[in-house]
Amino acid sequence: MASHCPVTGTRSQTEVRDRFDMTVTYAMHNALRRELHFIARATARADPDPESEPDPRHILRTAVGWTLFRRALRAHQTAEDDVLWPSLRQALFGRPLCLARLEAIEAEHAVLDQLLEAIDQALVGPDLGLDLFADLTGSLVTGLRGHLRHEEESVFPVAQVVLSEGQWERFERAHAQLIQADAAWILPWLLDGAAERTVAAVLAALLPESAHHAYTDQWQPAYAMLDRWGAPRSLSEPRNPHV
Repeated sequence: MASHCPVTGTRSQTEVRDRFDMTVTYAMHNALRRELHFIARATARADPDPESEPDPRHILRTAVGWTLFRRALRAHQTAEDDVLWPSLRQALFGRPLCLARLEAIEAEHAVLDQLLEAIDQALVGPDLGLDLFADLTGSLVTGLRGHLRHEEESVFPVAQVVLSEGQWERFERAHAQLIQADAAWILPWLLDGAAERTVAAVLAALLPESAHHAYTDQWQPAYAMLDRWGAPRSLSEPRNPHV
């Protein structure tokens, strides 16, 4: 077995992406980055006077944007933890450099999970000081941005080379199944601001053609009415039809 990582600097990012279509995965990464911008802005406090601006703890506690972000991130990371990482470990047996990269990515997941748990506890438990809350959310924003970049630079190119088509398809199915229960909200959230060809590719990958009308006629218009980081709003509607 070769001890080096199979992806070298001689292959361009475009070349290593071509073997599997990673449109859904990159769309999820871009959506998470978009929301990190809002989280950073919502939890930043330029003025230490608590009376001068909204409490960032209250913003996250009530914002539907935080709920959607958490659900999407949970689905994405669970699919990676349960399906993608085990497949990569199997495919990379005997390649310690690549396995070390993968282990570093998995460690980042664990840190992010701890940060999310700490933030969620702060939102439902006794009041946490604003400085500590800002440290937690700042660490989440910085950590997740770095993690997404590390996946794209160090893991996805390797996956393009070493995984079988069946292994990648199992990951895609797991990813789709994990967001299916919340598809009426997660899909328009995922595609907010995406290019038309990305929208078409993601819908083709995640929804049967017979359900595309539900996205166009019900889900997307309902999502467009949300103020994700403003007034509280229930996510009980629109209902997700059987697809």
